[in-house]
Amino acid sequence: MFILSRLDSVPPESFQSQIRELVIHNVGDLSSVAIRAENPLYPLYQYGVGMEVHQYLQAMDGTRGLAVELTLALDADAPDQLLGFALALPAQDNPQACALAFLAVAPSHRRQGIARALLGDAQARYASVELNAFASQVPWFESMGMQVVAASGPQVLMSSTGQASGALIGRLDIAPIYQTAEVLQIHTYLLNQQGEDAMLDAEQQRDEWLDELTVQAKECVRQRRSVH
Repeated sequence: MFILSRLDSVPPESFQSQIRELVIHNVGDLSSVAIRAENPLYPLYQYGVGMEVHQYLQAMDGTRGLAVELTLALDADAPDQLLGFALALPAQDNPQACALAFLAVAPSHRRQGIARALLGDAQARYASVELNAFASQVPWFESMGMQVVAASGPQVLMSSTGQASGALIGRLDIAPIYQTAEVLQIHTYLLNQQGEDAMLDAEQQRDEWLDELTVQAKECVRQRRSVH
């Protein structure tokens, strides 16, 4: 059994640490580039996406001009144990709209209704919930009442209303994360470990996979439109 806990301030370090672990181990699903575990660049994105989520959590102190909501799924018998989380970004100009930026559940606790409950919590509080999903994830979100809106690069924009809200949603600029000394250190380490040819090949693999996902996203939208 699990319980949901909604936080409106920076979470305690114990939960931040568990969220970070969950992100690191599920970065392929959470990264907008869907980096694969076998890609040599994987550790770089583990750090980058982990830092992105960390910065959103820090923004919950209200000093960064971002609206952030965090809902935790906790073990009912051990409420200090994190089973999953949802990080939503409420719209700045529409109290009825939000974007779901991250949704993750520990692999050991999947198929227990946790992701369904986390998404359902957002749907119950906002008339319009938007998110980006990869084509392979779309059927599950559709089963939760989300509707395909349009292709958005390698992902599919979905919303609970079937339309883009057009709401103003503040997001982090993540580009600076990938220009930090830490990322450069990771890249240098990987370069020394793998060699220049392997790293160039890794970047090509990443880009080709993104191209393939972009085709899948467009095809997913086309199929839905032809049905309707």
